[in-house]
Amino acid sequence: MRLKMEKSPTFVIGLIVFLLLVAIADAEEYRVYQDPKKPINRRIKDLLKRMTLEEKIGQMVQIERTVASAEVMKNQYIGSVLSGGGSSPGPGSSPEKWVDMVNEFQKGSLSTRLGIPMIYGIDAVHGHNTVYKATIFPHNIGLGATRDPQLVKKIGAATALELRATGIPYTFAPCIAVCRDPRWGRCYESYSEDPTVVEAMTEIIPGLQGDIPTTSRKGVPYVGGKQKVVACAKHYVGDGGTIKGINSNNTVTSFHNLLSIHMPAYDYSIIKGVASIMVSYSSLNGIKMHVNRDFITGFLKHTLRFRVIRLFSL
Repeated sequence: MRLKMEKSPTFVIGLIVFLLLVAIADAEEYRVYQDPKKPINRRIKDLLKRMTLEEKIGQMVQIERTVASAEVMKNQYIGSVLSGGGSSPGPGSSPEKWVDMVNEFQKGSLSTRLGIPMIYGIDAVHGHNTVYKATIFPHNIGLGATRDPQLVKKIGAATALELRATGIPYTFAPCIAVCRDPRWGRCYESYSEDPTVVEAMTEIIPGLQGDIPTTSRKGVPYVGGKQKVVACAKHYVGDGGTIKGINSNNTVTSFHNLLSIHMPAYDYSIIKGVASIMVSYSSLNGIKMHVNRDFITGFLKHTLRFRVIRLFSL
């Protein structure tokens, strides 16, 4: 004998509601921004719409290593950490100590509500110069004197390997200032007073980041794998031409001279896929570069078609 069980309408409705709730929960757990198979623009839009104002502010902030901790990264939603000049985990720190420090900060970032990883950056400007026993290369003024772009590219590749060995994916280099006054205290960071030499030395960028594919669009960044790092062309623009060579002073120049002397290396850097550009501390014809909309939004973004990170250093 077969027993027939009749299901009441209430049971059926309850089952449907339960299944709908499960489906909704699954949909909420799926985060488009964490799906590497989705287009990058879609992932960015999905992440931004989930973020609070506090989280957005935190992501725009870069703090020095000495004030960072896993707790600070988590509670303040900090987007980036840097090592300033000579700032390290301790005297004679090994690569392992650097990796441990970076990983500890990263744990704090990944434990936030949205799990956004932080970016660690450092001034590896002539090799990984803050790290004990790293390979140190001549400063840019010496490399420019070689007139050898391929040598500079090899130096970029070697620096990238040593950066990655310490867990760091980002260097605030190269400085592509054109030093027009030897009184400037940072002239040693410039490849040359000749803009054509500085243009040629931007070959360090594919050394650091990898060779950009020929099919890539201008302004789109390229970092070619785990043995490469993000580069940063700096300081946009005209920092090597300030009055009397005073650091962070005012550069007074015509538009023609700006385009022919100070700007070409940035165009070359963007063509080579540079992933970030640091805005200068200096002024241009009396206007602080940090608030110079015409040259940051207008020229850099729209004319040169730079699409990625612009750093504002204070």
